[in-house]
Amino acid sequence: MKKLVSIFALAVAVCVSANAQTALGNLISNAAGKSSASSTITNILGGLAGTVYSAPVSLNGTYKYNGAAVSATSSEGGIVANLAGTAVTSGIEAKVDEYLAKVGVKPGAMTWTFNNADNTFSVNVGGISLPGTYKVGDGEKTVTLTFGKTMQFLSMTGVLESSLDGAKMLFTVDKAMAFLKKVTSKLGESSSQISAIKGLADGYDNYRIGFKLSK
Repeated sequence: MKKLVSIFALAVAVCVSANAQTALGNLISNAAGKSSASSTITNILGGLAGTVYSAPVSLNGTYKYNGAAVSATSSEGGIVANLAGTAVTSGIEAKVDEYLAKVGVKPGAMTWTFNNADNTFSVNVGGISLPGTYKVGDGEKTVTLTFGKTMQFLSMTGVLESSLDGAKMLFTVDKAMAFLKKVTSKLGESSSQISAIKGLADGYDNYRIGFKLSK
C-alpha cells in the first residue's frame, strides 16, 4: 500500500507545473544513455526538487497563520521521493489542522510578527504574546527562533520556504512538538491532541511540521 501511495505522490509531483514537466522531459533525455533505471529516476526527482520553493524569504512584518505545513520524504527501492505539496502531505496537513483547531491553534487565531531592524519577533495566539529573537541564515532559507522566559527559552531552527502569498516555516517534529505543547499549556489546553500529531507520518522520512504564513 505504501508503495502505491508513494508512486501516486510522485505522479502528482510531476504534474505540479509546466516547468516541472519540461524539467522532467529534459532529464529523461539526458539520462537515456544510462543503464540504471534507479539512477535515471533519482536524477528526475533531483531536478524536480529544485523547481519547488527555491526563492529566499525575507521575514519582516506581520503574518497570519493559515494552517499547518508538512514535509516528508519516502524511500522505495533506494529511490528517495520528496512528498512536499502532494496528496500525501496535504492529507497529513488536514489532520494536523484538525488536531490544532481543538486546542485553539487555527487560522485567524495566531499571528507572527517579525522586525528585521532588531531581529525580534512575537507570536500572538489566543490573546497571549510569546516574544523572542530570530536569525535567518543559509541564504534566507533557514530560521532560528529563540523564545524568552515565557517559553522557557525554547530555541528551534527550521527550514524557511517561500510560498505564493508568504512563507512556510518547517521544524523537526521534536522541536515542533515542544513548541506546540508549550503553547497549549499557555492556553490552558490538554496536550493530548498535540501528542497525536507525531505519529501521523509513520513510515516516512525527514518528517517536518510547521506553519503556513501569509501577509
